[in-house]
Amino acid sequence: MKKINICFISFFFLFFFMLINFFMMIYFIMKNLIIFLEWEIISFNSVSVVMTILLDWMSLLFMMFVSLISSCVIYYSKSYMSSELNLSRFIILVLLFVFSMILLIISPNMISIFLGWDGLGLVSYCLVIYYQNIKSYNAGMLTALSNRIGDVMILMLVSWMLNYGSWSYIFYLDFMNNDYSMKIIGVLVIIAAMTKSAQIPFSSWLPAAMAAPTPVSALVHSSTLVTAGVYLLIRFNNFFSGLFFLKILLLLSGLTMMMAGICANYEFDLKKIIALSTLSQLGLMMSILSMGFYDLAFFHLLTHAMFKALLFMCAGVIIHMMGNNQDIRLMGGISFYVPLTSLCMNISNLALCGIPFLAGFYSKDMILEMVSMSNLNLLIFYLYYFSTGLTMFYTIRLLMYLMVNEYNLLSIYNLYDEDYIMLKSMFVLLFMSLVSGSILSWLIFYYPYMIYLPISLKLMVIYVSIMGLLMGWLISNMNIYSLNKYLMFYNLSSFLTVMWFLPNLSTYGVNYNFLKLGQILNKNIDLGWSEMYSGQGMYKIIKYYSLVSMIYQINNFKIYLFSFILWVMIFIILIMI
Repeated sequence: MKKINICFISFFFLFFFMLINFFMMIYFIMKNLIIFLEWEIISFNSVSVVMTILLDWMSLLFMMFVSLISSCVIYYSKSYMSSELNLSRFIILVLLFVFSMILLIISPNMISIFLGWDGLGLVSYCLVIYYQNIKSYNAGMLTALSNRIGDVMILMLVSWMLNYGSWSYIFYLDFMNNDYSMKIIGVLVIIAAMTKSAQIPFSSWLPAAMAAPTPVSALVHSSTLVTAGVYLLIRFNNFFSGLFFLKILLLLSGLTMMMAGICANYEFDLKKIIALSTLSQLGLMMSILSMGFYDLAFFHLLTHAMFKALLFMCAGVIIHMMGNNQDIRLMGGISFYVPLTSLCMNISNLALCGIPFLAGFYSKDMILEMVSMSNLNLLIFYLYYFSTGLTMFYTIRLLMYLMVNEYNLLSIYNLYDEDYIMLKSMFVLLFMSLVSGSILSWLIFYYPYMIYLPISLKLMVIYVSIMGLLMGWLISNMNIYSLNKYLMFYNLSSFLTVMWFLPNLSTYGVNYNFLKLGQILNKNIDLGWSEMYSGQGMYKIIKYYSLVSMIYQINNFKIYLFSFILWVMIFIILIMI
């Protein structure tokens, strides 16, 4: 009875909170209101530590989406985690995660932002290692350490802001363009956001975080952890005017989009494919943000949250059904057995592709049209449209493997009927995936963007989508070995499969050398400096020189010839001097 209670109480609390946020947001937009609350905690040497809450339409709208998705995820967990002995611990961790995100959303103050930011990193570590095996521990450590870089940047930001007398970013808007040292704040915020939103070179933790339970993945990868960096940049958008680092961010986020799209086409793990699609969409948000369209980035952030949470929930049902198997090569024809789950899966996948009149279409299409209107070079233009084609590519490939191809699992029949607790929460998000795009486009944009393009550019999105669709259909019918054989060389395909070696660089490349250094230092400390610089050290030096003299005394003609040439060269140099 206790298990049911905590799920239902959490669900109703978050759902009620979502409704309150929704009505407040409508009222705030109509009246053009902003509420700014300050509570001074301590004051010392003209620096006051203030707890601040900022309520405007943006924070209320984002809180509404976070609480809606988290309420659906908790309701879904009631069935998904039903075999869990300690369900209340899991639900409390998820609630802590949500409250950390809400604290981050409503805070304009850098210290309270840091509390929410660090809370997200800490609780995400606890959730990633939830299943307590070696894979989970490794993934949790990689996630925690990658996010620590962002935490350090925020700490440096807090100490740098001591120069100015306030930690609230609202007070810095007046003298932004004049003060050069304010640019440092912009750079630190961008690096912090890049770690949290997993842009190159910090991308490897995001697929690794798939070791967490599926409800956690649905929450983390849709509206909370990975979007924290994007939301922070949206809030700090006034800091970046004329900042050169934005151009670097535009390039890196464009490369992240392309890398994630390519890797998803080589992946066979169902959850990793969806995680890499999240990475691709995050690259899209960060790149449009770096071009200055923060409202478009916020729009895509919200629409993406809906269909991505739904996609993970469908993946969870399918993984359960397949006996906890995540390999898409063993799946196929599931639309016959779980039609309602397949319906949700297909609609969320099509929304991800930007099929017209679903949620993803409104934001994605507007972003690509604004890119076509902007003054960009050919590389960025190519990255945007190539990544859009790749999105269609891996989505159609996934749908072919799941829905169309034959059922390949070894056992003859292990499919069960659909779980209605999971379906109820999925249908809420399905409804939002259908309507949230059009509703948000009316709410966020008071006046329509004037987009004037020639017909070839207007239809460019359709061209690349159709090409991606055809490629996805072809590749899903092709064996992976023949794909490597015909399309690309083995070395290139191995480079593309493993996220451009980013996981290796961020784990072995960073950890191994430092651990080796630590081992050497420990060895020296254990031996003691007196040993190293007297008996042991003397023994090592004598041993080394005896080896050198032995090499000289083995009567090798090459050594004598080399010595003679060296002596002649020294002699000639001395004569010339």
